[in-house]
Amino acid sequence: MFAGLSPIGLGDLLEAAELQTRVDRKYLVDRADLEALLEALRGELAVLEIDAGRRFDYESVYFDTPDLSSYLSAARSRRRRFKVRTRTYLDSGRCMLEIKTRSGRATVKRRFDYAAADRHRLTAEGRRRIEASGQVPVGAEALEPVLVTRYLRATVLHVPSGARLTCDTELGFEDFAGRVGAISPEVAVVEVKSPGRSVPVDRRLWEAGYRPCSISKYGTGMAFLRPELPANKWNRTLRRHFGWRPQRPVPVAGQPGLST
Repeated sequence: MFAGLSPIGLGDLLEAAELQTRVDRKYLVDRADLEALLEALRGELAVLEIDAGRRFDYESVYFDTPDLSSYLSAARSRRRRFKVRTRTYLDSGRCMLEIKTRSGRATVKRRFDYAAADRHRLTAEGRRRIEASGQVPVGAEALEPVLVTRYLRATVLHVPSGARLTCDTELGFEDFAGRVGAISPEVAVVEVKSPGRSVPVDRRLWEAGYRPCSISKYGTGMAFLRPELPANKWNRTLRRHFGWRPQRPVPVAGQPGLST
């Protein structure tokens, strides 16, 4: 799918589109349609290539409070919300602790180096970083691991606009009670990340009949594995692409114990 695109190294990609403060638009795209889109824009695109590889294994571990403050703030579309996770690049073994906050339409992400061996837990230093950020409205001591996601990612730069396009496939979920799930392998989660307004990649997707949709790997994964949780925001996405059916919501009493 990405073989026909020009390569770009990580340093050049980050220089062109670091985008730690950005506007994100997410789409669920049939892989055949994504391939056609990439071909149509081939002269304007460059794909991240590292050691001759263009698709990379990612693992993210999400942390939340026992009453799921992070999840519920997103599910209820609170204007200000947060997300704490570790992200591990499994091919290289590099790991980052990430703190994402959202206010209105803008997303801000802070990242810190983290030991891959500790990715399923928050160390004392990790909790200190969270507290020091001043962006998380709950005490770091309350955060515990609740969900793991894994997927393959390719990252593409739209050279004229500086926008970044991530294409995630083979997305799977697992919680710490052993529940597992996955999206259809024929569907790619496509995220267009730009400093502001729409870019040509968005317009091509619109022409193909796709519109931005509500999907969060954390929110969608949690709702899929625990259908008793409130999930109106992701209802259509879950029904169409996951075969999900809701159960009657119940109060969130706490989380299963960690078993890694």
